[in-house]
Amino acid sequence: MNVTLIAVDKLREPYLRSGCGMYLKRLSPVLPVQVIEVKAAGAEVEARAILRHVARDAVLWALDGAGVALSSTDLAAKLGDVARSGRNALVLAVGGADGLHTSVLERAALRWSLSKLTLLHEMARLIVLEQLYRAIKISRQEPYHR
Repeated sequence: MNVTLIAVDKLREPYLRSGCGMYLKRLSPVLPVQVIEVKAAGAEVEARAILRHVARDAVLWALDGAGVALSSTDLAAKLGDVARSGRNALVLAVGGADGLHTSVLERAALRWSLSKLTLLHEMARLIVLEQLYRAIKISRQEPYHR
């Protein structure tokens, strides 16, 4: 399965760049993730930029505070569902400071909430990558997830 993480804006903090880099490296042998950054420009403009990178047959998950909260095992199961669906592209969209525009949310097959807390969109990117890694470990029955 091909996974693409589309995120609004660049990672500015060195600790976030380092953390994201670490998880991207850990994921690369088992679930390579391509990261695409789009320029912060207001939710509507960002949405057009995000949707330009989403293939018609790709499964899109939108990170949305009002979305569905998943446990790590639920996430592992959802990833397995996508892999078994025959669709080989999963796209995860992380909005900017204003969140994701309704056009992205409406296109999404899943609106995924990381927490009821308000998170920096940069931190959300790190959490998504860590949770993808954790879900893969769960799927492979490897000990990291404990």
